[in-house]
Amino acid sequence: MNTTTLEGNWNEQKGKLKQQFAQLTDDDLLFAEGTKDEMLGKLQIKLGKSKEELFKIISEL
Repeated sequence: MNTTTLEGNWNEQKGKLKQQFAQLTDDDLLFAEGTKDEMLGKLQIKLGKSKEELFKIISEL
């Protein structure tokens, strides 16, 4: 998964992630240019998943 994939349909993916993981907030899923690594780090901590696991979850949405 690359940044273009994330940017392209992030709002749709964000909604699906919030449905799958109720503990996620809008702040957790804030994706802005240059903050991808920070956002992924927050998600790793909150969900207890590796970066690879997160990429897989997001790509399967």
